[in-house]
Amino acid sequence: MSIGAIYALLAYIIWGLFPAYWKQISAVPATQIIGHRIVWSFLFMLALTTASKGTGRLKAILADKRTVGVYSLVGALLAGNWLTYVWAVNNGHVVEASLGYFISPLLNVLLGLLVLKERLYPRQWAAIALATGGVVYLTATYGRLPWIALLLAGTFGLYALLTKTAALDAAEGLTLATGAVFLPALAFLIWQEAQGKGAFLHAGIKTSLMLAGGGAVTAVPLLLFMLGVRRAPLSVVGLLQYVAPSLQFLLGVFAYGENFTAQHLVGYALVWAALAIFGADALMRGNKK
Repeated sequence: MSIGAIYALLAYIIWGLFPAYWKQISAVPATQIIGHRIVWSFLFMLALTTASKGTGRLKAILADKRTVGVYSLVGALLAGNWLTYVWAVNNGHVVEASLGYFISPLLNVLLGLLVLKERLYPRQWAAIALATGGVVYLTATYGRLPWIALLLAGTFGLYALLTKTAALDAAEGLTLATGAVFLPALAFLIWQEAQGKGAFLHAGIKTSLMLAGGGAVTAVPLLLFMLGVRRAPLSVVGLLQYVAPSLQFLLGVFAYGENFTAQHLVGYALVWAALAIFGADALMRGNKK
């Protein structure tokens, strides 16, 4: 395995183990966790970006109004995605959250067709049809739309679409995106503190350290992923992306004992079959290049 693939694999393993991290501070409201995640992620990335590229690069980025506008929207999407995910994990919906990230690659393909006018190949159409069938079946099984999965896939898909059309690398993009929502997040945390509801420095050393550590936990896998993408074939990185939701799924079922019936298995099997078709198609196309 190449060093690039190892970097990418490490990133996906960390993302896959995220539920175990957020579960440790499940007593803290999800809104506060996300507030801290935004604040500490921004401070971590600001220090890292400034140290590596200097303040001149940041000033040049901020002078581009279109880029600032795009990443302001990206910041809002990330905040929504993170809030949904942490709430889902800490309220016993790890399995459904993993479904969102199984669906996400297929949604990216569909967005590429609808927005970027990319070509969709027959096997990709078949994969999307199977995944749609799986979601419809799970809707009937749950008695409701799997809204957590769809919201996670939707926000992450739009995030990927926007960042694909932007000129910044992952580190710069995360700095600007978290910077766009930094002040609202900080204001919310200050308001919670004024209301006597703040958890930071009041809920024990471990909780406070983990809230602050959310910044590094967010940034490190993203940076590993960036290194991996630059050094490994995209076909390999694309197939490795299923490591994260697979680990999340296994944690939800076997570590946290979430309900997963034979009826659920049918719906998930349709999505997994879609991913197998999609992954095989991507691998074959990568080998032809």
